[in-house]
Amino acid sequence: MLLSPNYSMSQNKLIYIETYGCSANQNNSEILAGLLTSSGFQITNNKEIADTVILNTCIVKNKTENKIKRKIQDQSKTKQLTIITGCMPDTDSKNIKQLNPKALLLGTKHLKSIVKTIQDKESTLSILNNSDNTINHNKEKEEKILLPKIPLNNLISITQISEGCLSNCTFCKTKLSKGNLHSYTQEKIIRSIKNDLEAGAKEIWLTSQGNGCYGMDRGSRELPELLTKILSLPHRFKLRLGMMNPQHVPPILNQLLEIYKNKKMYKFIHLPIQSASNKILKDMKRPYKIEEVNQIIKLFKDSFPNITIATDIITGYPTETETDHQLNLNFITKHKPNILNLSKFSKHKNTQAQSLKELPIETLNKRNSEIMRQHRNTASENKQHFKNQTLKVLVNKKTYLENIYEARDENYNIILIKSKDKSILGKTIEVKITKLGVHHMIGEILE
Repeated sequence: MLLSPNYSMSQNKLIYIETYGCSANQNNSEILAGLLTSSGFQITNNKEIADTVILNTCIVKNKTENKIKRKIQDQSKTKQLTIITGCMPDTDSKNIKQLNPKALLLGTKHLKSIVKTIQDKESTLSILNNSDNTINHNKEKEEKILLPKIPLNNLISITQISEGCLSNCTFCKTKLSKGNLHSYTQEKIIRSIKNDLEAGAKEIWLTSQGNGCYGMDRGSRELPELLTKILSLPHRFKLRLGMMNPQHVPPILNQLLEIYKNKKMYKFIHLPIQSASNKILKDMKRPYKIEEVNQIIKLFKDSFPNITIATDIITGYPTETETDHQLNLNFITKHKPNILNLSKFSKHKNTQAQSLKELPIETLNKRNSEIMRQHRNTASENKQHFKNQTLKVLVNKKTYLENIYEARDENYNIILIKSKDKSILGKTIEVKITKLGVHHMIGEILE
């Protein structure tokens, strides 16, 4: 634990951080832990002994949001200082105040205020003097780059390259919290990644609300240039490029195809289509046609036949017909995405889709089950040719199971391996694939 010069043992406070949502949220929790630790606080994995509980929230799915709200309410029954951060404070402050009047709210653009928030609360022993309990110490844009952080996994550098987006989707509540696109400078991103690599990271995750539009707030499409600079760093690592909204890919497609030939690039692409129906895409205000997505996937598969394709689909959008649903099923059958983030449509306050009449829950459940069943079948088909193959994998994680490690091949497939040798973490080794699952494979280490 790092201690500040003015730190004393009587001030020692244990902090518990609970994280929900995307890799950007995971990185935000790493930053919160870094800021707190460097100021003399101590992070604990035991919620029961914590003096302060921080809930880093997500609002993408109603199911997750409702789960978090129950936890916020439960925290009102404890003596712990409770701080709610993530996207929820920016969109649901009144509701949170009703669930837990004692909770303090820290917006997504004010993570740097976490220490002051706790110190002010401890010194005054009363709710900070804000009408909605939301801490707002700094109204300027806050960049989540080059800040102290405690990695969730020392081998993985989660690096945010921007915040916000250029989209205006009818269903999305995240935009209300994250706002418009603000791209961090290439210089800061490179410096942050260098620091992580020198600290022992072997894997780089680039994350944001949409990586494809990086730099467009400055008038240029800078993602290819950024990727090229990162890949030229003189370290051994693998780079995973996170989600890109389909409309931003065509102008840089040829450059991306060339960049993906680099051995440091994971052959992985995440294109959230949300629907395979052009009618629904138009209703959602998603500015592309499914034919463009088909072409992107085709060209990537032509160049990298085993590439991992990830996508997102919202099933049961209020204007979705059975024909639209069939188009989603056809998309799954045609492209066999390896990873599918499937959500049933749910209304969110202050979004454009809030006033639409929802489909019957029976219809949502039926369509959701049919799509997931089709995905599981086709994802299993994808893995058949890996049986008995020998693959080079990067061991990047120790699981909770005894002697079981998680590794990734060049296509970002998950391979579980058994070993008593703790030194394999961070190493590239050869394994023979012995068993196949829907979303993972089991490998045996070759001596």
